[in-house]
Amino acid sequence: MPLKAELHCHIEGAAAPDLVIRQARKYGKDTSPYIRDGSFVWDDFSTFLAAYDFSSDLFRTEEDYAVLAEHYLTSLARDGAIYSEVFTSPDHAKKAGLSPKAYTDALGEGMARAKAKTGIEGRMIVTGVRHFGVEPVEQAARFAARCNHPLVTGFGVAGDERIGDFEDYVRAFEIAREAGLGITIHAGELTGWESVAAALDHIRPSRIGHGVRAIENPDLVKRIADEGIVLECCPGSNVALRVFPDFDSHPFPALKAAGCKVTLNSDDPPYFWTSLKREYEIASTHFGMNEKALLGVTRTAIEAAFVDRKTKAALLAKLDGKKR
Repeated sequence: MPLKAELHCHIEGAAAPDLVIRQARKYGKDTSPYIRDGSFVWDDFSTFLAAYDFSSDLFRTEEDYAVLAEHYLTSLARDGAIYSEVFTSPDHAKKAGLSPKAYTDALGEGMARAKAKTGIEGRMIVTGVRHFGVEPVEQAARFAARCNHPLVTGFGVAGDERIGDFEDYVRAFEIAREAGLGITIHAGELTGWESVAAALDHIRPSRIGHGVRAIENPDLVKRIADEGIVLECCPGSNVALRVFPDFDSHPFPALKAAGCKVTLNSDDPPYFWTSLKREYEIASTHFGMNEKALLGVTRTAIEAAFVDRKTKAALLAKLDGKKR
């Protein structure tokens, strides 16, 4: 089993059905509209969001969030992951009635517990939600820049790509960049290649969340390869959301063949009936990647990770040890 690393996962979207059922019992909620036979059920983007919001609402206290992070990172480590970055959301914290600091500290506590048990390294990317508007995104950036949590190492923007223009969020990203945070942004998932081009033009990220629709424009694919932009690809999510009809239509192999730096990620794993382990299996089965090639994907992820040099060197040494 190849060692794995993940750069693109929303922590609220990583809550496994068994954990959600446990939380629902704690708060007296009925999971039956959203979970059946131990699996999330939804059939379009609206019902996906309804299930997601229902489950997210069951994480309310600091201990709830610590348990969530510990549960997810421990499960990743069990599947051979040595590194995990998760997207965190100050807006979710506020909705839960927690300050962004209390929420972040709680997730950090869960990551520390998982590391103590398994050795997995974890980091957090604070994210703004673009469809909430410019000011909340800038608030998230200011929090990320000032929170001084040792595990907060990046800033990103997620949410509905169809709302707002990338130039609206330039200030938020400059706040984060000035604080020395790594920069990633969701683009080129539900909207076309133009979204990726605009992200590169206005935001200048080192990584793009998804980015797979870039395949629609060969010149853009060449630009991504030439500039060394890392794509946080999530094949299972893309097929579940019908961005592509099936894995044989997915552009991961074509992007890789064109020289783009590609990584494998699970996005909101239980909602898309996937896991990081399954993403690597998809790459093996559908993209024809052997263990050496999969370890190469893991290396790309660790080299692109928003983590200090010493930790990165230790993670790469683990990979090299596996290779021998």
